[in-house]
Amino acid sequence: MNLPNYITLSRIASIPLLMWMLRTQHLSSVHGQRELLTSLLFIAASLTDTFDGYLARRRGQITTLGMLLDPLADKLMIAAAFIALVQFNPRVVPAWIAVVIVGREFLVSGLRSIAANEGFTIEASDLGKFKTCVQMVSVVAVILDHKWMYWNITANFILPIDVIAHLSIWFMVAVSVVSAVDYFAAFWSRIDRSAAKRRRRAFVLSRRRKNDVAAT
Repeated sequence: MNLPNYITLSRIASIPLLMWMLRTQHLSSVHGQRELLTSLLFIAASLTDTFDGYLARRRGQITTLGMLLDPLADKLMIAAAFIALVQFNPRVVPAWIAVVIVGREFLVSGLRSIAANEGFTIEASDLGKFKTCVQMVSVVAVILDHKWMYWNITANFILPIDVIAHLSIWFMVAVSVVSAVDYFAAFWSRIDRSAAKRRRRAFVLSRRRKNDVAAT
């Protein structure tokens, strides 16, 4: 175990706390304390995803355990957040949206597992990284929307939290679906090339066997 892996484990450990904070009645919501604390916890946990990867590369501590834990922590946190938000704020996050998001994470994980068995990897695309940022914004917006429809920042500026929450959720669903299609296209392209190489290799070997038989 090293420091980056401990940071990743802290992200996994924050998941039960995040779900408890979204469900409990022990935290006061009179002035939005629960919503603010939960949002801060989610933001802090999300930022560890960048921090642990940076430390691992900077210190040369990229390990097999870290490569396993990091994507697992990300998917667990996103799945837990959206499942909890279905109950916490169903007006903005209906159940079908959680199904789409969790299903997308399972699909990408499955594609990466098959790719690993075939001897290649599917790297995180720029679209996938953008999707993660959009998810972070949408989760925080939905949590805050549970208490506030808008914030009066100044006398002349109002932050429409409810509008941001709805727009970010729908935009996040669209980006998630498009990024899933992008991952599938990359996977299919690599699998197709891998299958073609195997067919050529089998053809060459069969030709060699025939030539060897003929030579004898």
